[in-house]
Amino acid sequence: MVCSGFGKLSKLRHLENLDLSYNRLNDSTLSSLSKVSTLKSLNLSGNVLFTGPHQTNAHLKWLSKLGNLETLDLSETKMKNNLLHLGGLSSLTTLKLEGNHLEGRIHLQELCNLTNLKILDLSDNRIESIRSFHGNGRQLNLINLEEIDLSDNMFNNSILAELSGFSNLKSLDIRWNKLNGSIDAKEFCGLNNLETLYLSGNEVNQFFTSKGNILCLRKLKTLYLTESYYLNETVAIQELQVLSNVENLFLDFTPLDISLLKSIGILTSLKILSLSYCDLNDSLPAHQGLCYLNNLEELNLNGNALSGAIPSCLGNLTSLRYLDISNNRFTGNIASTPLTNLTMLQFISLSKNQFQVPVSFNSFANHSHLEVLLADENKLVAEPIGFHIWRPKFQLKIFSLFNCTIEEHGTLRLPNFLYFQHDLRSVDLSLCNFGELRFPHWLLQNNTRLEKLILKDSSIVGPLSLSPHPNSKLSVLDISNNKIQDEIPRNFCSLFPHLQYLFMSQNALTANIPLCLGGLRRLGMLDLSHNSLFGEIPEELGMSLSLFYLRLSNNSLSGKIFPKFYHLFNSLAALYLDGNKLEGKILDFSPISFKNLELDVSDNHFYGKLPRWLWNNTELEILDFSKNHFEGPIPMGLCNLVNLEFLDLSLNHLSGTIPSCSNLQRVLHVHLAKNKLGGTLSDALFINSSLVTLDLSENNITGRIPDWISTLPALSVFLLKANQFEGEFPVHLCRLQSLSILDLSQNKLSGHIPSCLSNLTLKPRSEKSYTGSSEFGLLLFDEVMVDMGLMMYNLIGGSEDDKDYPFTFQEEEVEFSTKGARYTYKGNILELLSAIDLSCNQFTGIIPPGLGNLSEIRGLNLSHNNFTGPIPTTFSKLKQIESLDLSYNNLNGRIPPQLTEVTTLEVLSVAHNNLSGPLPDRKNQFGTF
Repeated sequence: MVCSGFGKLSKLRHLENLDLSYNRLNDSTLSSLSKVSTLKSLNLSGNVLFTGPHQTNAHLKWLSKLGNLETLDLSETKMKNNLLHLGGLSSLTTLKLEGNHLEGRIHLQELCNLTNLKILDLSDNRIESIRSFHGNGRQLNLINLEEIDLSDNMFNNSILAELSGFSNLKSLDIRWNKLNGSIDAKEFCGLNNLETLYLSGNEVNQFFTSKGNILCLRKLKTLYLTESYYLNETVAIQELQVLSNVENLFLDFTPLDISLLKSIGILTSLKILSLSYCDLNDSLPAHQGLCYLNNLEELNLNGNALSGAIPSCLGNLTSLRYLDISNNRFTGNIASTPLTNLTMLQFISLSKNQFQVPVSFNSFANHSHLEVLLADENKLVAEPIGFHIWRPKFQLKIFSLFNCTIEEHGTLRLPNFLYFQHDLRSVDLSLCNFGELRFPHWLLQNNTRLEKLILKDSSIVGPLSLSPHPNSKLSVLDISNNKIQDEIPRNFCSLFPHLQYLFMSQNALTANIPLCLGGLRRLGMLDLSHNSLFGEIPEELGMSLSLFYLRLSNNSLSGKIFPKFYHLFNSLAALYLDGNKLEGKILDFSPISFKNLELDVSDNHFYGKLPRWLWNNTELEILDFSKNHFEGPIPMGLCNLVNLEFLDLSLNHLSGTIPSCSNLQRVLHVHLAKNKLGGTLSDALFINSSLVTLDLSENNITGRIPDWISTLPALSVFLLKANQFEGEFPVHLCRLQSLSILDLSQNKLSGHIPSCLSNLTLKPRSEKSYTGSSEFGLLLFDEVMVDMGLMMYNLIGGSEDDKDYPFTFQEEEVEFSTKGARYTYKGNILELLSAIDLSCNQFTGIIPPGLGNLSEIRGLNLSHNNFTGPIPTTFSKLKQIESLDLSYNNLNGRIPPQLTEVTTLEVLSVAHNNLSGPLPDRKNQFGTF
């Protein structure tokens, strides 16, 4: 819009609210807004309004003509200390200056005429102090200021004195500043109307009151001291007296001693107490403190180390509506706890404890207000034979029984009370073995407002039988990791028209992918992997505008995907088509934009050259084109993929030399094995501090193993098997202290093995088992908690039980020969594997005795070389070794009897040598050979 364009807005005679945030507007462009005199709210945040080296109060001077303006947002506009001219804005009640370049000491004289200002936000700057007086010492006339946000600045304790004149202030936020030491309540005596105080994230260690000042905070109702790591763990009773009228106290993530719960009974006004992740341990006090907070309505003890039984006196807290005791070590049968008496509860979380929970949940039979019940990761107790089905008084909105187990000899069944629920919004019964459960279609039929149904790995069998009644609210359905058979019902899409996340992987689904899935306008994530689906991918799916994650891996899908599916490569953030029977060329095209972060078409029948458009996708993080029939060179364009973390082009027919890409600083795993790549490695391929895996096995690479390999400090898996490398063993490999798997077999290496090889630690490394995974938030509680009117959720802005839903999309695999066979390793096994294979070369000389110091090694193969001399007796120190192959050499002497001390050895081969003498005693592992 041109400069004069905003002036035309004056013709909108009733325009009161205007949002122009996060554009590229500047002061001169906006000046014509002065004609829009009806404006009451103006948001200019995120525009660069203050530019140039000399900022003066002439900037935005036109604002003074907007006399009716009540709310002005100038956050993130790069404003510096010379504030703007606001003299004419006498009606202004809210001013936001968050996230600017204000620093040091600022003067608020420019705000002196804002007599109606109620809310001032100066957060996220670098302000050290504020001057709130005129030059003559007279207090600024901000008599109506009620809220001020100074969080994320650099204020120290003196800020409290600087604010003393704002007598009508009700809310003060000074979180994440540099306040420290002791704070006396008298510092707040000038703020005698203060109701809410945010002090979190400072270095305050004590709150106290000097004599006569106990009433200075008499109106304070809400106090935040979360993440106050310097606060005294042992809080004295006299310190608590300062807070005698506080109703809402938040100390989350502040280390505290259990004694606080014994003395906190003095705060009889408390309605909300939040102590999550405070390092509290031991059992709850039985007859003091916490149990006497009779007005308490909301209690959060999540994420501590509290243990033992719930004390009976907790039953005194009959006003409790919210109780979160999850992530602790509480024990006992729920039916015997005082929780059965807390019938006002609306929200209860028992998750991640050691409770015994009756599978009927009839302990809550009288809880008519209960709406949220979370009981994840506890042990369920079967009801006795003859137990009668009961009809609950409550109607839940959220029920979660994730990862439940049943006591020994018990049979896990769905809780019967679910049959009587009609208002559920979210149900999670995942990772519970219900023993060949049929899909509970009645749950959907009875709860027409159900939004999230998660039945992952719940032992569901049989066909996917659905109710004929649609559920227009359902947005998340996860039935993965079950044994669901047959085809996806044809009316599936009409029953769930607003699905956003659909996970049906790892079942036994057959037939074609329903065409209608492409027509679900809100569907963002679809995972149908690891089934028996066949036929072509529906063209409709390729045209979806909402889809950003698509995984169809490991089915029997066939046909060509180009040209009709080029849109999939153009719009999706993640596309997984691996493990199918897809074929044809991946053609070149001119995409509008690239959004792919992950792209896997491995293990198919694609052929031709690698497409040129691939190398323009600079945001790509995972690229797997392995196990196909691609041919031709790897283009230099590979070096454009600066965000690449995982690259696998192995098992193709690629030829030529490997590009040197020193700018790929984020790449962790590179697999180029089993191609026809040639040339030498004289030029560094990947020089970065992060590279963990480099697999160039089974190619035609020649020359020496270059020195630049030693500049890869994180290299843990280095595989050069079956190439044409020559020369001596590269001594510089001894400097790779992260190395744990080394395979140089089937080359033309010669000479002696250097003794420095024994310096390798070969320690297990988690970095080897790269698992490409991600998560998305399942916001279970937003609407429900707001409707329940619970302050805990409103004040802290979330709950521990909003679930981050994980999914794995890529996993590192490494092939390695050991124990006489070739295995594929991944996950935890890959982390633990440590092995060296130097077989099928031309090495000579003795086997260095120092190799016996490789105490972590599990596999050592030196076969098919020309080693001479004895088998080192030091090999008896290889306490982890499982496979030792010394065959086809010229070793002499006897097999060391000390090898019988190695109890882990499963495979030992010393065939085709010149060994003599008696065999070791047949004891320990030698007794099994």
